[in-house]
Amino acid sequence: MAKPVIEVRDLGIEFYRTRRRRMSLREMVFKGQSGATTETFWALRDISFDVQRGEAVGLVGGNGSGKSTLLKMIAGVMLPDSGYARVRGGVAPLIELTGGFLGELTARENVYLAAGLHGLTKRQIDERYDEIVDFAGPQVQAGMDMPFRHFSSGMQVRIAFALITTLDQPVVLVDEVLAVGDRTFREKCYTRMDSMLSGGKTLFLVSHSEPDLRRFSERGLYLRSGELKGDGPIGEVIAQYNADADADAAS
Repeated sequence: MAKPVIEVRDLGIEFYRTRRRRMSLREMVFKGQSGATTETFWALRDISFDVQRGEAVGLVGGNGSGKSTLLKMIAGVMLPDSGYARVRGGVAPLIELTGGFLGELTARENVYLAAGLHGLTKRQIDERYDEIVDFAGPQVQAGMDMPFRHFSSGMQVRIAFALITTLDQPVVLVDEVLAVGDRTFREKCYTRMDSMLSGGKTLFLVSHSEPDLRRFSERGLYLRSGELKGDGPIGEVIAQYNADADADAAS
């Protein structure tokens, strides 16, 4: 049997519960304290699962359950305190889409910079540039030579989504980005996601939208308070999550 494209074993990460509080200079000098809390909690703990190449997996759970944290650890932008997350092949991360874009650079310069950081050569970016900008729409296309910070948040997301989804990486990580933009742009996003899946890419999707989870995912993983509580067909996992949510609301 082929090795899984995503392999997660005993994964855990520990966070401080509160931020550093302010202390006076006198307190720090005479008490020798830094003001940092020592109280911690496990945002994720003992998470283990495999994802095979070509699977479409939806991650289900309430706010604060650890979904986005898990996605960032699979993407390699956060490091675990226990266990590991291993990805065999490159990753196209649709997470905090505009995080790598620089406000003072033009949108055009940002496309070349971000695509280059994802491993594309200048020639490859040249070949894909028109496709990226056309997908983002005429409003974005008209502003490609102005500073990125002058783009609206919607325009920023459009160009970032258009760029990331043109990458050749076999694994796609998606965190709520399908919920952004107007209806017309969302439909374009859905069509592109369908095309990526039909092309054999592996999808790991975080969403609060049941229709999106059911549309794009066959398998579901259910996180509750940082622990993996369910793993099975997406419909069954959503039902398990909803039953727990109803029980919590009634208690």
